[in-house]
Amino acid sequence: MRKIINKKIINKKNVYICIAIVLIILIAQGIRVAMNSNTANSEELPLVITEEVDSGEGFQEYTYSGSVVGRTEHQLSFLVGGKVTNKQVEVGDAVSEGDLLLQVDAQDIQQNASLVDAQLSAAKSQFDLASDNYQRYKTLYEEGAVAEAAYDSAKTSYDVAREAYNQAKAQYNVTANQLSYTNLYADTTGVVTNVAAEVGQVVGAGQAVVTVVSDGEKEVEIDVPENRLEQLKSAKTINVEFWALPDLVLSGTLREVSPIADEVTRTYKARVSLSNPPDGLELGMTASVTLINNTNSDSAIFIPLSAIYQTGDTPNVWVVDDKGVLRLTKVKVGEFKDDKIQVITGLKDGDIIVKAGVHKLSEGLKVKTASEVQ
Repeated sequence: MRKIINKKIINKKNVYICIAIVLIILIAQGIRVAMNSNTANSEELPLVITEEVDSGEGFQEYTYSGSVVGRTEHQLSFLVGGKVTNKQVEVGDAVSEGDLLLQVDAQDIQQNASLVDAQLSAAKSQFDLASDNYQRYKTLYEEGAVAEAAYDSAKTSYDVAREAYNQAKAQYNVTANQLSYTNLYADTTGVVTNVAAEVGQVVGAGQAVVTVVSDGEKEVEIDVPENRLEQLKSAKTINVEFWALPDLVLSGTLREVSPIADEVTRTYKARVSLSNPPDGLELGMTASVTLINNTNSDSAIFIPLSAIYQTGDTPNVWVVDDKGVLRLTKVKVGEFKDDKIQVITGLKDGDIIVKAGVHKLSEGLKVKTASEVQ
């Protein structure tokens, strides 16, 4: 009887042990399934590339290419027209005041000068003869040897000859000036920056043929688009650098802005004066002009263009909250700068925005960022 009872007890223990083993196995499998389920859910979250909004240092920079020019330029031209017969200068030549630059053919003017000179000699002879006759008749009239009518006639002839002589002298001076106008001289000391005439070319009176930049103050000329004119005029700091002088940075001051846009480029020419330019700074050197404007933190926020999600006429940005959920945020944009766009309102420092693949996302979607994967 005892053996039967002991056997039943042993069988009951075995059953309990088997049940415990089965429960342990089931629990382990459940844990494994749960872990696999969480892993699968995590892997299914879309991965997005994000960027943290940063307003930077609160300033904007704009850089323009330009060239060194002289503040004063002289456009020189002939006062008479003709064919160019002599060319003494080329672009880049240094000239002094009074140097001969160009000459035009003076043959016709020379012949006219010879004619006028002959007319002047004839008028001079007539005047001398009339003067002698007048003095003779004056003496005779005072002595009572000739009538008053003869004296008056001699005086009239003298007056006519005198005026004819004065007219001939004036004509001669005009012709002599025209002869001198066939030579074009430098009216200042400087550098030739343009020659618009060649030997054999016929030029007209008043046509600019040579440009001379005076020695003295040098400036940098840049071309600015119309949407940047306000930033140019309000720039707090202007720095100028030169490709040929890499270690040199000069402070600049805006001196003038052209009131009219260029007909081709539709940009406005601006002149920047330089403070203490060195002796090695030459005309024509390439320069980079950087404008720096102080701004507030909002207007200094720039984000990639690829982060903008356009809905109709409204620009938006996907913002990732601290739980990894997407929120579509309306923004007000400003100007472009390289591959970025200014955000005036709608974002603040520290916001996490999606900067790629914005058209594949939806409101309230939970995502993971590249930093979370790492």
